[in-house]
Amino acid sequence: PDPLASLLAPPANENPQQKAARERAEAEARKVSEAIDEQIRQEKIAMKKRGPVKVLLLGQSESGKSSTIKNFQLRYARDQWMAERLSWRTVVYLNLVRNVVEVLDILVQAMEAKGNGRRSTSSADATDSDRERRSQSSNNSNKFSDKYSLLKLRLAPLRSVLTDLERRVGPGSLEVSSPSSPTSERRMLFGRESGMGIGSSNGRKVDKHRPPTGEGRTSSPKMPREDHDEVTDILLACKDDMKNLWEDSLVQELLSQRKVRIEDSSGFFLNDIDRIVSRDYEPSDDDVVRARLRSVGVQEYKFTVAAGQCILDQGKEWIMYDLEGTRSMRASWAPFFDDVNAIIFLAPISCFDEQLREDRNVNRLEDSLQLWRTVCSSRILAKTQIILFLNKCDILRNKLQRGVQVKAHVPSFGDRKNDAATAMKYFQHHFKEIFKASSPEQRSLYAYFTSVVDTQATSATLTMGKYQFHGIY
Repeated sequence: PDPLASLLAPPANENPQQKAARERAEAEARKVSEAIDEQIRQEKIAMKKRGPVKVLLLGQSESGKSSTIKNFQLRYARDQWMAERLSWRTVVYLNLVRNVVEVLDILVQAMEAKGNGRRSTSSADATDSDRERRSQSSNNSNKFSDKYSLLKLRLAPLRSVLTDLERRVGPGSLEVSSPSSPTSERRMLFGRESGMGIGSSNGRKVDKHRPPTGEGRTSSPKMPREDHDEVTDILLACKDDMKNLWEDSLVQELLSQRKVRIEDSSGFFLNDIDRIVSRDYEPSDDDVVRARLRSVGVQEYKFTVAAGQCILDQGKEWIMYDLEGTRSMRASWAPFFDDVNAIIFLAPISCFDEQLREDRNVNRLEDSLQLWRTVCSSRILAKTQIILFLNKCDILRNKLQRGVQVKAHVPSFGDRKNDAATAMKYFQHHFKEIFKASSPEQRSLYAYFTSVVDTQATSATLTMGKYQFHGIY
């Protein structure tokens, strides 16, 4: 038997007068309890208004969280932005060199396949895609000439430059990868339940640590001038070869055969070699927003709204938290939920045909939907304003124009028109339906289609959403 049942049960011989008196007392006790709860709620609201505005950026890895924060800083804290912009030169160099090395590796693999016939899988285990790739490599093998061996030799110094830049930049320079990367794709189905959960923030044990830079990791690591000169010297010496590699028709054919689209990835600068590889190069605003530096752990960014900003209160301090989106780090999100003013959730809708870096068996859009469901259903966040950025619409548009079929990866898309407008509306509908079905309490959702690496378009989005951003505190 329940030991509390006897304590909560009314007296056995209670008469009507006693029952009425007991019910009046219980109702009064409930009123007092509810008044106390409301007072605590109002005190929390008042504390939020007095203190800094706290915003969480949530989403899977490479969803655009860091780029969104950069756009806020660019628009609302211009002086701080300008003071730190030059330091991003190191990261732009890192991104460019990594782009070149990635392309070079694909070329070298094809050349080695020609030289020794080395195969990644046995004939018995080979898939149709493996056989197709080997057939394509065989067709290309006769096209290689000495110029490609010379390119490989002349670009070799970039490998040591890449290692040095990664060491200087630190853990953020390294991407998370899957221990095994099968080539097979996995189609996604909407509505699958997530096995991942976000727990309570009671008894927090995760430190809200601050990165080494005083105001959060708003800038990239700075490189001594003499080291910059050395890196620039090597890049200048390799400049023509980098361009020749990227613009070579056979190299482009290899990339196409392997379905590698480096230009769709974060931190792509191969089309800017002439501008970037220069002694007097200084990163532009767009360069900084596009530069890729992986968030590690929890990054805290602080800025004070500059004068002349009619949308946000002048002098108001904002703290934005960029929470690492890899699956292994999502359990560390919960301690930041209890005193936050708003959440901006970034969902890259261009990734319907991609897999997670950390688990190549998981479709990225499916993972994003599962994560969205978990955030929406959190009772801790029941009263928190959520703003949804359906991001990377520019990449989605480019993919569909190249002929990539949504229904090949999202069967429920069916025979709808395979264009950006239709796909964007379809994905938006599913995110809104999950929000409506999963939220513990009825609330408004503000959703925007974004391409956060486009500073002008994102500035327009921030202006369009001014009432939501102002209203969160």
